[in-house]
Amino acid sequence: MREKKMGLATRDAYGQALAELGKENPDVVVLDGDVSGSTKSRLFAKNFPDRFFNFGIAEANLVSAAAGFATCGKIPFASSFSTFLMCRSYDQLRMSVANPQLNVKLCGSHSGISLGQDGASQMAVEDIALACSLPGFTVLVPADETATRALVKEAAEHQGPVFIRTSRPSVPVIYSPGESFEIGKAKVLRPGKDVTVIATGMLVWEALEAAEQCAGEGIDVRVIDMHTVKPIDEDAIVAAARETGAIVTAEEHLLDGGLGSRVAQVVVQNHPVPMEFVGLKNTYAESGTPEQLFERYGLTAKAIVEAVQTVC
Repeated sequence: MREKKMGLATRDAYGQALAELGKENPDVVVLDGDVSGSTKSRLFAKNFPDRFFNFGIAEANLVSAAAGFATCGKIPFASSFSTFLMCRSYDQLRMSVANPQLNVKLCGSHSGISLGQDGASQMAVEDIALACSLPGFTVLVPADETATRALVKEAAEHQGPVFIRTSRPSVPVIYSPGESFEIGKAKVLRPGKDVTVIATGMLVWEALEAAEQCAGEGIDVRVIDMHTVKPIDEDAIVAAARETGAIVTAEEHLLDGGLGSRVAQVVVQNHPVPMEFVGLKNTYAESGTPEQLFERYGLTAKAIVEAVQTVC
């Protein structure tokens, strides 16, 4: 089995990456919805107080102000809990950011159900779908701290609106320090010829665990980290379909409108193969520890193995 070495939460890595960006680029400004201790943008605030703005619990105003900064040539990073940022501010995101294609960067932390005991009101399980529905948006879901640091830097250099999804708990280390990432280009973490598991965020580690379990049963599983959900890496998906003949997707998000939906669209248009989907099935979650919730709602290596067995 793979050695499970725990690293930082992706939200912590986001905060560190922001502070580094602040040193490198004086045009970077950071806005927060009165949760900078949780989103970890407070590290930027500590180092660059003149470029940090707390808007309180007013996410619509937060997004509108970020759009204003972008029109002035700044590179605004707006942070809050993902459910508040995407659900409360959708009209502003649609009309003030997506429609004019402004250079606004958004980071939604505490995403998915791994938020845990805080309950359904704060669990963002539809944020990827909402972000992907906005024309011109880039949607990034890093799997560990190295991926987060790299993708935050990529987001800053990318011209146009970007949504970055981060999580509350510490996550296992997947990538070595210094690993490079490119927006729109997936990472093949494990080769395989029998079936492909395409995962994102916290489900990438579960996919790797599942692949090792399947290897013991003689099933050779390819694992892909689809860190960019939009624009999605169509070449990697089509190659997986053609070369392995079956695909399983895994995500900490509602199946409606999430990673699985986007992968299936590519598959059906290019090379249809059997597919299974691991994710939240038309429900909100209860309160509990991340481990309890992943088990209850089937977001585990075991669930991925079962899905692999179904399509093989």
